[in-house]
Amino acid sequence: MAREFEVRREQDLPATPEQVWEAVATGAGNLGWLYPMEVEPRVGGKATRGDSTVVAWEPPRHFAVRATLDGGFSNTLSYHIEPADGGTSHLRMGIHWVHTGVVDDAWRWDDKSDAAEKHVDFYQHALAEYLRHFAGRPAVYVRAQRPEPTAEPADFAALRRRLGLADDAAVGDRLPIHLPGADGGPEEVVVDWLSRDFVGLRGPEALYRFFNGSTWNVPIWLGHHLFAADADEEQATKAWTAWLNDTQA
Repeated sequence: MAREFEVRREQDLPATPEQVWEAVATGAGNLGWLYPMEVEPRVGGKATRGDSTVVAWEPPRHFAVRATLDGGFSNTLSYHIEPADGGTSHLRMGIHWVHTGVVDDAWRWDDKSDAAEKHVDFYQHALAEYLRHFAGRPAVYVRAQRPEPTAEPADFAALRRRLGLADDAAVGDRLPIHLPGADGGPEEVVVDWLSRDFVGLRGPEALYRFFNGSTWNVPIWLGHHLFAADADEEQATKAWTAWLNDTQA
């Protein structure tokens, strides 16, 4: 019997439908808030979200991609964009999983669905942050992770302390952070998301994203979006990888 799971979200966004479309349906836009995903702009085109195919392409209103994987698993990601008042937009997005095979015992279905719900909320918030502060700007994406999974919540708590987050930190707080590999003094950032599973910091030229692994027994990792004109992907990746894996700091 097939197992199905859906995540549905709606949000108002501070951008026109055309700007939202560019953010969700193009490779350049995805770098600014999600992760690298190139899109061939047509129904039947390929998208680099696993082995995905574009199944809806109606700019600037409807975009969807579907991945079909081994073991009877398919995953469809869809966006419906509607114009709203004052040059804003209303977005309805969804993820639909169908699994007709055997669920991998190493990561139970409940864990997968819990991770999907929480990651969607975090990414959809990042989309709004990108559109509000950095829409249309070229971005460099930086990803790093620790080599081993963790089931220990204290590991992410330690990372939060290294960032300078107090135990009573809250969204909206401002704090200085020392960027690895950067010359000069600290950079002031704003806490834009804070939970047991994620930390989001917004700097004047970046969105910094940290992902807890202990909830789902996967490695702690980070995925940053850098908008400075002189951002160097290779240099920043090396610096942040070293920072992330320096657990003695």
